[in-house]
Amino acid sequence: MRKGFLVIISAPSGAGKSSVCRALRARDRSLRYSVSCTTRPPRPGEADGKHYHFLTRREFKRRERRGEFLETALVHGNLYGTPRRFIVSESGAGRVILLDIDVQGAEAIRKRRKTTGVDAVTVFILPPSWKTLEKRLRLRRDSLGSIKTRLANARGELKKAPRYDYWVVNDRLDKAVDQVAAIIAAERLRASHGADGAGLVK
Repeated sequence: MRKGFLVIISAPSGAGKSSVCRALRARDRSLRYSVSCTTRPPRPGEADGKHYHFLTRREFKRRERRGEFLETALVHGNLYGTPRRFIVSESGAGRVILLDIDVQGAEAIRKRRKTTGVDAVTVFILPPSWKTLEKRLRLRRDSLGSIKTRLANARGELKKAPRYDYWVVNDRLDKAVDQVAAIIAAERLRASHGADGAGLVK
């Protein structure tokens, strides 16, 4: 059986990583999606267990103490965490898992590859321009204060892009999705994700 692996998708708020992930999942039903936990309140239209597991800060901290997260991060004043059990189980079953997380979470998972045994491919979604990013954020229903915070944080997040395996510019969603799908297809053929001890190579 081939090894499963993570496809980590990161981007500044407003660059479109959630839209890219949704389109990828609709296109390839074999992809698994890790639903993160967060202490931020739901946005209009978001459902618990589908978009995020929405937790109180107290419950989040309780799960963190019990070691239930693969990584945690404080982002825009809210806590986010990746459930460990789902990732380990699905990757162990040879599946490819999409993970929509920020640059802090991606860095934490990269550092823990050896201890978790979970391989990861990292993709950074870039906006076509700074003006486009500003426009997309202002069209969202967040408060003015939240938008200003996200724009300020975006500058720091963009500086982390060189640490990623791949860059994809989201100037057109269908094109960006095609490019990420091509990355996943190539990674599925990578020898390092091949079968363990299958005796295929003499």
